[in-house]
Amino acid sequence: MYTETVEDYLKAIFELVTRTGEATTSSLAGWLGVAAPTASAMLKRLDADHLIARRGGHRVVLTAHGRRHALAVVRRHRLIEEFLVRILDVPWEDVHDEAEVLEHAVSDRVLERIDAVLGRPTHDPHGDPIPTPDGPHVEEWAMPLSQAPCGGAFHVERVRDRNPDALRHLGRLGVRPGVVLDVVGQDPYGGPLWVTVAGRRHALGPELADLVFGVPA
Repeated sequence: MYTETVEDYLKAIFELVTRTGEATTSSLAGWLGVAAPTASAMLKRLDADHLIARRGGHRVVLTAHGRRHALAVVRRHRLIEEFLVRILDVPWEDVHDEAEVLEHAVSDRVLERIDAVLGRPTHDPHGDPIPTPDGPHVEEWAMPLSQAPCGGAFHVERVRDRNPDALRHLGRLGVRPGVVLDVVGQDPYGGPLWVTVAGRRHALGPELADLVFGVPA
């Protein structure tokens, strides 16, 4: 059994590699909101415990052992998010921070019960895939909305969950996983992207459009 801090680092490495392609000392420090020396000291501990391996340029990767533990934490986090939204009706912009706390407290027995009550969901409220207890985990490919071709339909598959204000705004616009929207066009010089959702036209700034992922429909 690992400490909450160790679990947070393993999950952070998994998330960073999944989202950006790599995890470094500085990116981990920024992700977790800690000083770089603090992150460096923890990475030395994870390395000593054979949970990570070091690569060039301050990059780190999870070992097979570390990945198993990281996926277990990710599974708990995403199942708890789904439970909070579907059963307790917590707004989707609030569940990430709540799950950050609860993921360390829920036992495997309770987690299994949550999974069963929810009907074995495959995705969390933000569209991220929920790892299975023992099977392989594959992150599904999707492009950011900001790169979607104009003039076509776009199926939203997931939305980044670390910015509550952005999630709240996107939710009000109806931009959620499972929604099909129309990409109308984009203003020049890095201007907003114009989309139509359920017959309503909205402008999404570049940073907001970068949080929405999906595939052409």
